[in-house]
Amino acid sequence: MKENIHPNYVDTTITCSCGAVYNTRSTSKDIKIGICAACHPFYTGEQRLVDTAGRVDKFAKRYGASSLRRSKPKLSAK
Repeated sequence: MKENIHPNYVDTTITCSCGAVYNTRSTSKDIKIGICAACHPFYTGEQRLVDTAGRVDKFAKRYGASSLRRSKPKLSAK
């Protein structure tokens, strides 16, 4: 087998934004993630919306919330 062709494999700490910490080995050192098995709705069984960087708020602000709909279209009388 060839020598010195494999990447450096080191102990790594993976930190989630919810505060969960996982220790493993990887070629990268100290990885930060946004969502993990401790806070992901699929694994927790909760029906909550995962909002990344305020995208849901930005969409609601731009297009309006689903509960705020017009009852009649606006017509101009000119």
